[in-house]
Amino acid sequence: MTKETMTKRVFLITGASTGIGEATAKRAVEAGFNVVLAARSTDKLERLQAELGPERALAVTCDVASWQSQVSMVEHTLKHFGRIDVVFANAGFSKGSTFYGGEDKPQEWEEMVMVNVYGAAATARLTLPELVKNGGHLLITGSVVGRVTSIRNLYSATKWAVTGMAQAIRNEMVATGVRVTLIEPGVVDTPFWDNLQKPCTAELQPDDIARAVMYAVLQPAHVDVNEILIRPTGQPH
Repeated sequence: MTKETMTKRVFLITGASTGIGEATAKRAVEAGFNVVLAARSTDKLERLQAELGPERALAVTCDVASWQSQVSMVEHTLKHFGRIDVVFANAGFSKGSTFYGGEDKPQEWEEMVMVNVYGAAATARLTLPELVKNGGHLLITGSVVGRVTSIRNLYSATKWAVTGMAQAIRNEMVATGVRVTLIEPGVVDTPFWDNLQKPCTAELQPDDIARAVMYAVLQPAHVDVNEILIRPTGQPH
């Protein structure tokens, strides 16, 4: 580990292997950060690490639904880079299980709650002590459907939970110097939609969200952008 590595700011991203996480990692490196790429897809992470440069990016296989996996992620980050300055709790997915009709799929509900809600909460809990040390920044991926009623499925409820989580964390971190931002995307062209029907033809690109993330991160330390709700032009509620 070089002296430069130890002093360069470190940006940790969960759900970093594709989509918004991948695009944000590229923007973060462009802005001068070292990045930690965390996700379950080891092969995709390693390809992204190679693209960004192993001196700037660390790939860590992590299942955010597992507390111990996240503990290892944080330990690996600190051993490699020595610090954590920005955390983007971005991991999440929807399987599309409905409340009525069709086949019972309780395992899909359990996995969504564990990844979308528990995973984000665990990321916050495990990284906030490091963010306090550095006057850092926590960002969490919510959703438009964490703000409006959705008939889709339990996914919307998990994102309502994330909306409340972000607000609760920000209240708790007052006077610590830690900033907290909730990122609420609309329809984005990512693998998230591979098994779902999009509600409209309009869509954003992952880099659109990444630029919004970096807008919040790169504000002066006294500016705390609490929420960014971003939809493609023409998307209904």
